[in-house]
Amino acid sequence: MKAFYRLLYYLSILLTSILAGFTLAGAFAGDASPDSFTLMPFIGLILPVLLLANVVSAIYWTVRWRCWVFIPFIAILGNWGYLTRVLQSPLFDSASQPNTESLSLKKNERGTESALTIATYNVNSFNHEHTGFSCKGIAAYMKELGVDIFCFQEFGINHEFGIDSLRTVLSEWPYYYVPSSPAGESLLQLAVFSRYPIKEKQLVTYPNSNNCSLWCDIDINGQTIRLFNNHLQTTEVSRNKRKLEKELRADDTDRAERAALTLADGLHENFKKRAAQAEHINQLISASPYPTLVCGDFNSLPSSYVYQTVKGEKLNDGFQTCGHGYMYTFRYFKHLLRIDYILHSSEFQGVDYFSPDLEYSDHNPVVMRMRLCAHKGIQ
Repeated sequence: MKAFYRLLYYLSILLTSILAGFTLAGAFAGDASPDSFTLMPFIGLILPVLLLANVVSAIYWTVRWRCWVFIPFIAILGNWGYLTRVLQSPLFDSASQPNTESLSLKKNERGTESALTIATYNVNSFNHEHTGFSCKGIAAYMKELGVDIFCFQEFGINHEFGIDSLRTVLSEWPYYYVPSSPAGESLLQLAVFSRYPIKEKQLVTYPNSNNCSLWCDIDINGQTIRLFNNHLQTTEVSRNKRKLEKELRADDTDRAERAALTLADGLHENFKKRAAQAEHINQLISASPYPTLVCGDFNSLPSSYVYQTVKGEKLNDGFQTCGHGYMYTFRYFKHLLRIDYILHSSEFQGVDYFSPDLEYSDHNPVVMRMRLCAHKGIQ
């Protein structure tokens, strides 16, 4: 019996080390292109689960009072960069509520700055409602927050509640850009509604994808900013998961294995599509001559190559500059996924960043309050 317990002890050390190794690999997932590394994007995708498992491992070795507790601690600290993208002090402040300073933020506080509030929201086609209930509720909430620029992903329009009805509900934002799908394509629609005039604008489409991006130049009290609104390649996890569950219920091992391989292949193909889309957006961001805001549904975690590529060297993560608490934006998967973002260039000074807990979609919106500093030569 003593030999058996010793074997379990050594197996525990081995499993702890393997878990820590995969977790540390996740710290480098953002540097690994899916075209070159097949496994790394999957490790980055499950990094939140790996980190939680390391916390459990650390508790286990602490209770047993063994020195092996240093292994999960190293794995957790090795992912400090990821942790700062989902956790900010004060840690116990709710990330779904604005902080006190942002509540007092007023427009045009000083002559050298402009107060600005931007929101991004994947509204899931307003749940395909015919009455406009979701759209009306969202508009009322964002009006109360004082949102100046509102970016939508999956801005679904139906015949019963069409574009004219949507414009009426969103009349608080009189300037808008709702690009139509090119002939022969059916895109997941984007939209931007603004209190400020929209000048130049362009839709960005991607090969073999229903997802898209757009950019537009907006005149903020005489200063021009460039805004990017993105909805990068959809994961299709829910649809593929249903297929896998159907095959598992069939009690056929071969069919289940094929379904699992199909799911993995589909995920990897979407990893590569998102990576290519992120690289293209990064080029457009680099070419922007104006202060730049980048927002939207990236369908990627902060550990991913997509996040790192879009953010690049030019942008800051709004949550890291002025967020608080624990940040997630996807309402399912145990609140482990932050996949919606607002990024900004250095001309913006962050004041607050939060993600209200709304039930109108499978995503939560993201709201950022900031100040745009005046710079000579920016028009």
